[in-house]
Amino acid sequence: MVVDDADDGGLSRLFHALSDPTRRDVLRRCAHGDQSVSRLAAEYPMSFAAVQKHVTVLERAGLVSKRRRGREQLVRTEPDALAKARRALDELEALWRGRVERMSALLAQESPTPRPPAPGRRHSEEHTDAHTDERTDEQDPRKGPES
Repeated sequence: MVVDDADDGGLSRLFHALSDPTRRDVLRRCAHGDQSVSRLAAEYPMSFAAVQKHVTVLERAGLVSKRRRGREQLVRTEPDALAKARRALDELEALWRGRVERMSALLAQESPTPRPPAPGRRHSEEHTDAHTDERTDEQDPRKGPES
């Protein structure tokens, strides 16, 4: 089943942007204060254009915003987008915890509890042989009297 990205309120773009370690690092760096794209590019072993593309992915997901200061583009983390991701993950966690709790309750209802041996009988006498129609070897008439 394919789900339309438009129906998820941008969560697909958001989690796609967070899936890359470089983009997550850009977010961490920008959380400490606005960073210029050129300064960010100096921190990575990739071209300026590659870092700029990472920033664009983050911007389209709403995780960062850019503003101009002279010739520089400053990148700032948008905490509301991170809160949106947190809410989505919290909802999924609550859903799965509920499912696990329901399964645990069902399993607890269905699992047979072991019965203690009947009074006066030894534990070994409780077991029956499947080939003797629920009788123990001691009761099997085919074996004859024991000496």
